[in-house]
Amino acid sequence: WDRAPRLPCNGGSVITPLFRDKNRGPETLDYCPKPHSQLGQSWGADPGPLAPPLQRPLQNLLLLWTLLNCGLGGSAQGPGEWTPWGSWSRCSSSCGRGLSVRSRHCIWFPGEESCWGDTHEYRLCRLPDCPLGAIPFRDLQCALYNGHPVLGTQRTYQWVPFYGAPNQCDLNCLAEGHAFYHSFGRVLDGTPCSPGAQGLCVAGRCLSAGCDGLLGSDAHEDHCGRCGGANESCLLVQRVFRDSGAFAGYWNVTLIPEGARHIRVTHRSRNHLALLGGDGRYVLNGNWAVSPPGTYEAAGTRVVYTRAAGPEEKLHAAGPTSEDLLLQVLLQEPNPGIEFEFWLPRERYGPFQAQAQAQAQALGWSLRQQQPRQVEAQPPELPAAPATTVPRIPTPTPDACEPCPDTRGRAHRLLHYCGSDFVFRARVLSRLHQAQETRYEVRVQLIYKNRSPLRALEYVWAPGRCPCPRLDLHREYLLAAQRLISPDGTQDRLLLPHAGYARIWSPAEDSRVRLASRRCPV
Repeated sequence: WDRAPRLPCNGGSVITPLFRDKNRGPETLDYCPKPHSQLGQSWGADPGPLAPPLQRPLQNLLLLWTLLNCGLGGSAQGPGEWTPWGSWSRCSSSCGRGLSVRSRHCIWFPGEESCWGDTHEYRLCRLPDCPLGAIPFRDLQCALYNGHPVLGTQRTYQWVPFYGAPNQCDLNCLAEGHAFYHSFGRVLDGTPCSPGAQGLCVAGRCLSAGCDGLLGSDAHEDHCGRCGGANESCLLVQRVFRDSGAFAGYWNVTLIPEGARHIRVTHRSRNHLALLGGDGRYVLNGNWAVSPPGTYEAAGTRVVYTRAAGPEEKLHAAGPTSEDLLLQVLLQEPNPGIEFEFWLPRERYGPFQAQAQAQAQALGWSLRQQQPRQVEAQPPELPAAPATTVPRIPTPTPDACEPCPDTRGRAHRLLHYCGSDFVFRARVLSRLHQAQETRYEVRVQLIYKNRSPLRALEYVWAPGRCPCPRLDLHREYLLAAQRLISPDGTQDRLLLPHAGYARIWSPAEDSRVRLASRRCPV
């Protein structure tokens, strides 16, 4: 820099302020100590090296700025000012994860505090994954010292990374075939802190990226998924499901709508949590089979299922879910309570509240629709005939139903169990003939297999007025039923096929059914 003319300020006094770049030595200039936001605008916009000597037009402009500010009075106390950020550099890596950097410079005057903040800012950059067999970045840095004498001797070694040293951002390399390692200083910026770690080394420190992509940033997503937010765009759903079913089997707990985040479910009992996807298939613990603990993919997120040594189960998922999920419980004992919570966007909370009243039946799962309960029609009672009347001639009875085909045997049981959608134990409450079909109302007592939830009271339909097998009133059966949906989607029924599986329940038949469940092909 060339010195500008020394000008008298406020009666002839001369003050020499300082223009300082934190990364370079100070340069003295003669100015009055006044507010200097114009200074950063005039030449501080270039974050690169200091400019060449001032040319005459710039000196005139600087002289004019000095004259105008010297007569305004006041002081220049306060922090320095930053020049605008420079542009981001290229990514430090050619594949995988790396970092970009941009810089700025501080302008400050004597008597002022220095600028608050950093001269450099780093952000994470992601490129396509590195090809298989690519040499890791840290390995390359250690390999640079292969064949070179170190430690003050003429011996040379082959070096590989060593990750057991205290500072993981030092270039610690192990001499192959020897029991020592050597630190060659810091690793280059952008080196992963350790294999598989999310952090990157910057100036000798391991930094992780915040949700804004800046390394070392403490910015976090709120529960609504907004970076730096304060949970103002979503609401918390937090409840306890305490209903206890009247029979063992699958019971609906709650719908988890699309867009849900931070899902947590927990309970302590011998019951099991089950999760049903939008396609009607179980994600875990479906079809009376207990899934192992682990991580499961569902609705665009990962569901972590844990089961402790005691009677405790937990589900949690970060979300957001890409479709609706139905949370169920497989009851084996009275339900002590299932705690669940998740966060929903505000615009989805209202519909969820309305839809939750009907559980999953009104939310896209094609469950059977409620039908009016009816009992089998009974003939009207006739008044007692007088004793003097002539006895009536009995009318011929209608033709009896033909005998049903023999459906006994292990092969028949296995065929219908594996090919059915539902297998359950039920008590027959009523029977009604309608047109060319028969409808049974049954009370479900135990479920062995189900493709979708069953209610306590169900209708089972059988073809013809003389269905085979025929179910007697007030008896308990083991039934294998199929799901039948009408082409227009208005009817969703349980169908007992002709010559299907319907056995009177007994402990022996119960054991045979459980054995058949293990023989079905996968």
